[in-house]
Amino acid sequence: MDAKTEQDNTTGPDGKPVRKKINPGLKLVLEMGPLVAFFFTNYKFGIFPATGVLMVCVVATLIVSWMLTRHLPVMPVVTAVAVVFFGALTFLFHSETFIKMKPTFVNIIFGGALLGALAFGKMLLPIVLDSVVQITEEGWRKLTVRWGLFFFFLALVNEVVWRTQTTDFWVSFKVFGIMPITLIFAMSQVPLIIKHELKPEEAEKAPEHF
Repeated sequence: MDAKTEQDNTTGPDGKPVRKKINPGLKLVLEMGPLVAFFFTNYKFGIFPATGVLMVCVVATLIVSWMLTRHLPVMPVVTAVAVVFFGALTFLFHSETFIKMKPTFVNIIFGGALLGALAFGKMLLPIVLDSVVQITEEGWRKLTVRWGLFFFFLALVNEVVWRTQTTDFWVSFKVFGIMPITLIFAMSQVPLIIKHELKPEEAEKAPEHF
């Protein structure tokens, strides 16, 4: 491979680095695979073996993602660290409470980081979402507030569900409830994104907020 070809694979026309993208179907498998494995293992063997499977799967998906793109998005990394940490506590104290609390803490971290950084004029949402969306500063502020509050909402929902329902119900809701809720919320933000979307020439001049 000559220098020109190598440069074309790593940088765009503007000279900025271009990240490799995972096929959407494979990306969905990497995102949902650990949760589906968690669900079926819990169904067959219980929450403790399922927790172990989840820990292994989230680490494996990070390795696969890195091998394919040489890049790790923030959300999967934070989630994987939390899964391993709370999973270890689950086995150490032989208490399923820890793995059930994991989504609460992760969502509080995301929500707090977004709104806290915004209070200091920093836009972390493009990093958290690994987004390529180009919108105005006002659009990013509004979107950041909405996502920050949504993460806190997810934390509250998780607390209500795991404290009031059975373990099997919580596992099912975590796998088949949270994802649809998140997708519906994300789709509801499309009008805001379209309203504040930057034109190509405006995007080139837009300042970095993170």
